[in-house]
Parts: sequence; structure tokens; C-alpha cells
Amino acid sequence: MGWLRAHAATDNPGNDLPSVEHSETEDGTSVAIGCDNKEQVSYMFDNLIQLSRTASEQDFRLAILNAVICTPHRQIAPFIPLFNLVNERDPRFFGQLAVWYYRNGGVHDLKQLFIAYLATSKFSDEYREAGIALMQELPPYQVERVLGIVKGHTEGKAFVPGIAQSVPRCVRTGVEEYLRKRERDTEAFDNAVLHARKQLKSLYASLRIKPGDYAQKVLFDNDPPEGSRLRVLKELAAAKDPTAQARLIVENRIPYRVAISAIKQLTPSMIAALVSAMTPQEVINNLASLKKRGVMDNADLRKLVEAKLESGKTDKRVSALKTREAVKAAGLDADMAAKVTSVGDQQIKSKARIQRPTALHIDKSGSMTVAIDVGKQIAAIVAPICEKELYVHAFDTMAYEITAKGAELSHWEAAFKGINAGGGTACGAGVEMMRRKQQFVEQIIMVTDQGENQNPRLVPSLQAYSNDMHFTPHIIIVNVGAGKDNTLERALDQAGMSCDTFTFSGDYYSLPSLLPMIAGGDRTQLLLEIMSVPLPERKSKTLAAAAR
Repeated sequence: MGWLRAHAATDNPGNDLPSVEHSETEDGTSVAIGCDNKEQVSYMFDNLIQLSRTASEQDFRLAILNAVICTPHRQIAPFIPLFNLVNERDPRFFGQLAVWYYRNGGVHDLKQLFIAYLATSKFSDEYREAGIALMQELPPYQVERVLGIVKGHTEGKAFVPGIAQSVPRCVRTGVEEYLRKRERDTEAFDNAVLHARKQLKSLYASLRIKPGDYAQKVLFDNDPPEGSRLRVLKELAAAKDPTAQARLIVENRIPYRVAISAIKQLTPSMIAALVSAMTPQEVINNLASLKKRGVMDNADLRKLVEAKLESGKTDKRVSALKTREAVKAAGLDADMAAKVTSVGDQQIKSKARIQRPTALHIDKSGSMTVAIDVGKQIAAIVAPICEKELYVHAFDTMAYEITAKGAELSHWEAAFKGINAGGGTACGAGVEMMRRKQQFVEQIIMVTDQGENQNPRLVPSLQAYSNDMHFTPHIIIVNVGAGKDNTLERALDQAGMSCDTFTFSGDYYSLPSLLPMIAGGDRTQLLLEIMSVPLPERKSKTLAAAAR
């Protein structure tokens, strides 16, 4: 990766890749929770495309992997030229990366973009089949987005052209297969309509797929059959007795967002029925709405919410990122916020393990308050999943060892009490302390703006550490602050030391994206893992054969 850092230092001294995460409601509406500079991201991708044309295969793959992992971003338009290049130059790697990211990545927009490219691949039948197979696993609103990527779609006020000149027959057949499968199960179809009526209608209409009899009645004639959940929704709106409404909600598992749009006045008994019918993820997604309706101030209703959150710790459908987003969006009290955050922490524990001794070094020099705040968050994310030693140090011109009494964010807040920004910057101070204490680590996470102005400096300290410990740790720089640059990256590159960079641009909820960089082996091992991921296969062979 040295070639990428060296050129980036010349063309873009800030080396700044802003990031943003987003939350999605049940109907797929995206809500940005951070700010971003789309032009800056596009510039960096253009720069990466130019540099990649002369890189070796491994450097090329590592650069693309770094861009995908380290740049969570809501708009997909900046990724399209980059994906076009990778798909053209290294289609085998691109296909494997697409499947790996779908299974392990955290940004839905990128997953949809990968699936669109796979489903329209000209490289092999197997990759097209893999894309269609993955599409079958998506909810309707995401299938519609994949189709929009293929055909062309709007981002804000701008139109983004499709990645294909027309919708390939295999994609149309894949969408038809998706719809027919749901039509065969009327209960599943009702559930899909309750959550994504508009998107389902769009899939039928835009591809001119004739709906089955049931779909025609439900979606286009607005005449759902007796006994269907959609007919119950009409009964729910017409009912006047709160007890009867609550019974209908529970018996038919009416989604929260659908129910509140159908009922003019919600009583505590109806809210209790709705919460009981919700999944843990639905509760998390709707915490702000529940708070607005007084749920957090009602002891009985609050206990119901807390019980759902507790069950969410082991529910595989819960997104760790969305728990953190929900805390910010809902404005919860400290106790409830801690419970929601705990769900996310437990989800992180279940999905990643750090099996290498690790150090976390946090710059506390002048103006580095943001580094201290980010460091606490990273410690709370990393500590619960470390299976080997974790050493945490804050540093200015000397190092301060930080020890927490537990793994939660509150424990790290307490541990960092009295650690305030001030003083010069000696990025090697923490390494020197570890060398003297003979603390062996295989990787060091450094939270800093890379502004180094005092001894001990990082590279000489690492060289001394390597001589004493007979091992050179891999460095992961979390670049923070208004004045962040790439001074340390260039120094490490010139010394032949391995380094990866994650640029933090204000969105604390993107920090779990660090996990693929920290957990498991190094980037080369991660490439080997990606190249060995098996491609998914379509379960339906009849329509698949017809699409060829």
C-alpha cells in the first residue's frame, strides 16, 4: 500500500476520506446522520483510479479493499467509476469481494451496488447467478434499489445513469422469481405489502411483470381477500373499541408504523400490543416514535421495551450500527441509552473476535479532544471482543496507561477521567512505555491527527521495540481532527513498516467499520479469505435456466 500513500500525499495532503452512515426505516427510507463532502470523496476515488492502473495485482486489490472498508458513504454515485474499473480489470476479485462484502459489510447501499454489478456481470454465468441468488435474500425496498442501480436512479436532485444499457433478461427473471416466491405464500406476501407496498408495485410495473391473482387484488385492486392481514388493517381503522383494536394488532402482528397510521388515537393497551408484536430491531428503529408517545414515562410500557432490547442481544437480525444511531436520534435518558448501547455491544461481540495482542494509543496533545472522545468509543468497541491482551495509553510528550474496570463505554469514560487535551506530541511515547514494560502486541491502533513534533517519535520507537521484542506491530491509524494529514503514514512507509488508515470525519457511528481492519489477520490474509468465499447458488433452477 506504500505506492498509494506516497501518491496520495502528493495529490491530496489531507488524504481525507469523509464518511457517513445512515439509518433506514422499515420502508427503506434513508436518513443521513452525518455530513459529508461528496466532491471530496469523488476526487479521492478518481485519484485512486488513476493510480490503480499502474499498480501490481496485490497492491491494486489491497487499495480497493481499503476504499470499500474505510469509506462508508450514503451516495453510491462516487463508487460507480471505481467499481467499473475493478470489474473490468480484475473481475474475479470483484465477484469474490462482492459476495464477501454482502456477508460481512455494514453499508446497505454498497451491498445493493455489489449485487447489481454481480447480477449484470459479463464475466461468467456463475457471477450472474450469485447476484440473483443474493437478491432473493433482500427485502422488497432493497430489490427495488438494485433495479434502480441497473436502470438508473435519482440521488437527491441528480440522476445517476444505470450501470447497464438495459435490464438484462436474467435480472428481470430474477425479480419475477422473487415476486412469485412471495406470491406462493400469502402470509409472507401480506407482510411484504404491509412494509413495502409502493416498492412492490414498482417492481411489477417497471418490469411489466403480470401479478398473480392474489397480488392483483391486494396491490392493484385494493381488495384484499377476507381473512388476510391487509383486510384486517381495514377492520382496524374502522374499529372504535381500543380493546378490539389491540386484539387485532396482536392476533395479526400488524407492524408498528402501519398501525399508527391507521389508528387516530393510541391508548396504552394498544401501544403494549404493538410493542409485543414488534421484533427487537423494530423497537430499536422506532425508539424516537415510542418516546414521543410517552412510552418511556410509563413504567409498564418501558419494561416491555426493555424486555425487547434484552432479547435483541441474541437476535441475529439486529444491526449493531443501528443501535448507536437510535440512541442519538431518540434523545433517550442515560439508563435507556445504556441498555440500547449494550445491545449493539453484544451484537459486536457475537460477530467479531480480536485474536491478536493489541494496543490502543490515543493522542491527548493540544487540540486533540476529539481524539480522546474517539479513543473512548474505540476502547468500548474493542475491549469486549479482545481475546488477547489490550493495552490502552494516552500520550502527549509522555504516555499514560489507562485501565478500565469494565468493557462498557461508561467504564472507559470513568477510566479517562482527568485525561485532557494539552501539551506536545510524541507519537512514540506509548511504544516506548510498552518496550520498557515488555508488553508484546501485534497491532497498534493510533488515534491521532499525525502531527508529530516531539521525541520519542513513532518510527524510531517502533524500530527499538522491534529489536527488543523481535516483532514489528502493524499500525492502524485513525485519522482525526481538523488538521489531520499523513505525516506518520509517509514516515512508516519510508521505513518499510505496514500501516492502514481509517479517516474519522465526525460520525461516531461509523467506528464499528474499523472491525474488519482490527479483527483476524492482516490485509493479505483478508484477501485470501475473500478469494475463498463460496459463491451462492439460486435455489430455483427452472427460472434460472429460462433466463439464459
